[in-house]
Parts: sequence; structure tokens; C-alpha cells
Amino acid sequence: MNKRVTIGIPEEMYRLITQYGDLHGLDADDYATMALARHLEDLQDIAAAEAAAKRIKGGDDRVVSSREFWRGLDD
Repeated sequence: MNKRVTIGIPEEMYRLITQYGDLHGLDADDYATMALARHLEDLQDIAAAEAAAKRIKGGDDRVVSSREFWRGLDD
């Protein structure tokens, strides 16, 4: 079930959301939802990358070359 969130945004931001929504055939609500979803996905990707970097720096994981990665998998 979808939930509704109401936020106040500057007029210029609303104008851009409407403009870009029009370019993609979306109304302002749908375009804002899409933009927010993409941003949240980016934040999740950043968190995953930071966690991987922490594991590598801590010695829990290591970086391997593509040759080493694929070695034995092609058999």
C-alpha cells in the first residue's frame, strides 16, 4: 500500500520536477517519487561500497584481478 508524504519545496524545485516530469510523460508526484527512489538506491549502493571498502581495509576481504577471479570457473 502506498503512503502519502507531503513536503514543502521551493518554487524552483517544483518547476524543475514539473518540467522533467513533462519530458518523461509523468506528473509531478510520479516524477518526484521516481527521483526519490533513484536517490535512495544510490544511498544503498554507497553504503554497500563503504562496507566493502571497510572489509577490504580491515583484511576481511581482498581485491583480486579479473584473471584470478575467473581462474577455474571456465572449466
